[in-house]
Amino acid sequence: MTILVTAAGGQLGHLVIDALLDRGVAPGDIVAGARTTSKVADVEARGVRVASLDYTEPETVTAALDGVDTVLLISGSEPGLRYEGHKNVIDAAAAAGVAKLVYTSLAHADAIDFVLAPEHKATEEYLAASGVAAVVLRNNWYTENYTPDALRAAETGVIAASVGEGLVAAASRADYAEAAAVVLTEEGHLGRTYELSGDTAVSYADLASAAAEALGRDVAYVPVSREQFEAALAESGLDAGTIGFVAEMEDGIARGVLADADPTLARLIGRPTTPVADGLRAAVEAARVKA
Repeated sequence: MTILVTAAGGQLGHLVIDALLDRGVAPGDIVAGARTTSKVADVEARGVRVASLDYTEPETVTAALDGVDTVLLISGSEPGLRYEGHKNVIDAAAAAGVAKLVYTSLAHADAIDFVLAPEHKATEEYLAASGVAAVVLRNNWYTENYTPDALRAAETGVIAASVGEGLVAAASRADYAEAAAVVLTEEGHLGRTYELSGDTAVSYADLASAAAEALGRDVAYVPVSREQFEAALAESGLDAGTIGFVAEMEDGIARGVLADADPTLARLIGRPTTPVADGLRAAVEAARVKA
């Protein structure tokens, strides 16, 4: 079995490769596909094959699939451009006759009213119609998404958000990466759609407590209105389109679109998911080292 990990230059892709190697997959049986191959030089040094792969350039996808029978399609990172790139990978996988394609989608992508959902829903529908044997991993929020909030709180002592009392069932990237490695390497998952999340949904007050623990200082959650939130984003220099997009994400969280805690992730990885406090502490430490 040869496994192509797309977007391998990103954080999730790197962690999936780590998890595959930990599960005993030979480095030569892994292909790290990346738009910027220098970002996967570290895994290449461990014996992993590297391929140039850009979702928007179908010929690179086709080339990367040479000799591959299993694919992890990590969803694109650019809102509004994801779907077309995903289609290119799915089309190439169908043409290559891959035996399994695993797609990282979004929690309840087919049912929620959330600004991030439409491209994931469309991708899932296209994948189902493609005839490619597939597994869909509907990932909830990553704990690491809160790292910028925690780092700001190190200076201000405040996490301000317009999510009200909304809850989020977050888990660490490493948890989701391990689940991806499980379904990539095990039999019995084809045709399944898995809702993946942390074991417990947390509030932003809980998040502030986790940040306080990670930072070693008091941190308070300060609820603000959407208007106040948008004004703060504008003051930080963001453009109007980005401000609207981020504000819509906050509105969705306030409506509870990410609140469902599901035991499936813990079952797949064979252990409890990483508590948000632990995941945030590790993310903050890693960010400080990198800085």
